[in-house]
Amino acid sequence: MNKRPTILATRDAPDSPLRRAEEVDLVFSNGERRTYQRLKGSGFGAVLIVAMRDPETVLLVREYGVGVDRYELGVPKGRLDGDETTEQGANRELKEEVGYGARKLKILGTLSLSPSYMTHLAHVVLAEDLYPERLQGDEPEELEVVPWRMDKLHELLARDDVTEGRSIAALFMAREYLAGRYRPA
Repeated sequence: MNKRPTILATRDAPDSPLRRAEEVDLVFSNGERRTYQRLKGSGFGAVLIVAMRDPETVLLVREYGVGVDRYELGVPKGRLDGDETTEQGANRELKEEVGYGARKLKILGTLSLSPSYMTHLAHVVLAEDLYPERLQGDEPEELEVVPWRMDKLHELLARDDVTEGRSIAALFMAREYLAGRYRPA
């Protein structure tokens, strides 16, 4: 395995069309030097919540995605606030988007989004032992909550409105964890 490159310097990318871009000067273990551009993360990270209504059923949300100009079905998700832990943020987002809180929360791992050029990370959180509680969120409209059986994930993949890779990965992480085949570090 190659040794990780050394970061020599970072600075805002002055000529980038992307508002939050930075340049990163690197030197690789073989002496090669390169300057890459990457998108800087904003905020304190994000959470993806796999909310289990019961041992067989996950609660998904249908939400408009302006990037693809359609409604997408996926797990509830959102950005963390600066004063909250991953679990607190997951529970808040769950209450805002689904109308439930969770008595049991387990961090299953972290997913990146385009690690070649983005610093963004999202924590996958399994939420169990749900109870009704709603908080006001920042969504412009109420989200439709869709129960889905975990043993039917293969059917979910065939849908045209399920394309967000992080949601798909989070669901499979949870399925494997619940089946005892995956244990987070």
